[in-house]
Amino acid sequence: MNYVIIGNGPAGIVAAETLRKSDVAGSIRVIGAEPETPYSRMAIPYLVAGNIEIEGTYLRKDAAHYRNLAIDLVQGRVGHVDAATKNVRLEDGRMIAYDKLLIATGSSPATPPISGMDLPNVHSCWTLEDARKIIAAVKPGTRVLQMGAGFVSCIVIAPLLKRGAKLTIVGADNRMVSRMMTPGASKLIQKWIEANGVSVLNETRVDKLTAGQDGTVIAHFNNGSTIESDLIINATGVRANIGFLAQSGIETEYGILVDECLRTSQPDIYAAGDVAQARDIATGGRTVNAIQPNAVDQGRIAALNMAGKVVEFKGGIAMNVLDVCGLVTSSFGRWWGADGGEHVEMMDEERWRYMRLEFKDDVLVGATTVGLTQHVGVLRGLIQAQVPLGEWKQTLLKEPVRVMEAYLSKAQAATI
Repeated sequence: MNYVIIGNGPAGIVAAETLRKSDVAGSIRVIGAEPETPYSRMAIPYLVAGNIEIEGTYLRKDAAHYRNLAIDLVQGRVGHVDAATKNVRLEDGRMIAYDKLLIATGSSPATPPISGMDLPNVHSCWTLEDARKIIAAVKPGTRVLQMGAGFVSCIVIAPLLKRGAKLTIVGADNRMVSRMMTPGASKLIQKWIEANGVSVLNETRVDKLTAGQDGTVIAHFNNGSTIESDLIINATGVRANIGFLAQSGIETEYGILVDECLRTSQPDIYAAGDVAQARDIATGGRTVNAIQPNAVDQGRIAALNMAGKVVEFKGGIAMNVLDVCGLVTSSFGRWWGADGGEHVEMMDEERWRYMRLEFKDDVLVGATTVGLTQHVGVLRGLIQAQVPLGEWKQTLLKEPVRVMEAYLSKAQAATI
């Protein structure tokens, strides 16, 4: 069997390793667009902070790991997938045939449609090459402007501050992390960030970037004001890498649509990771849950199905765990609430504590927390398992921090 995997991130590498366990004789080729050893993007903030070296970002630390498993790493960017002839065409013209294909191409930073994004001191913080440029540019006192106030923006705040940057964050929404946190949580997060010396500009959009003197960049805002910076970091969001699938016959929306076995609309083609639009437990629809644990799980399940075993992906849930300068925040499931549902919200600004629980009937369907790390696993478990809470729902509506007791009570009852 000839297996080809497009994408050498966590989903692709776990898929390749799973295929090798299931098929000791098959040919396995993993195509990666970057000239790097397979690595984890989640490790990049630690690299920028100086906590690890480049090798610390690698998914597998043993240099001989892939060779020992007879996994062939191919460097190149895919230009087209021909499902009719079962060929993958690289942009340099090379053709790679497959019997079973996995698409695990992940996502890339979205680039705002404004002039000046190609200036020398404008970067994303997404690849190892981006990280190298940021490390070289940021010294104590370096003026950094981050465009975007979402997840990606927040995870690089602490590393930049550790390097001594003077940081300003600009976001178009009226609050930070608006796509993964409730207004109450956003308020507390912004207050914490500002207490750490970061300037935050909400409801502000960059209209254009122009070159200043000595390599600086001037950001021109929609309100007429400007800020001159030594470095601009684009963190305005990401998009699934599906552009190369045009005219492939593979059905896509904002990701690749897959069924319960992670199969696409084309025979013998599967998708996994940040590019796969798969079942969401909390909503019942199909969505992209772009988190590494989900990518790893999907990579494993897709590979088992490619190898001839029938294994269903039971579904994922939205799960965002974010460490913002030491303040740990999280959101799960339908954190924004369910139609006709109920909720409870608790705020303790002095202690940097926040919790909001969302219910539909007697099931917990969503949750948001700030500064309450002990509840993270419990909240995920209750939401993912869709546990009927019974009388515990009324208790939690009055005392949401008793969620651990509810979880243990229901777990114990299930074993009796």
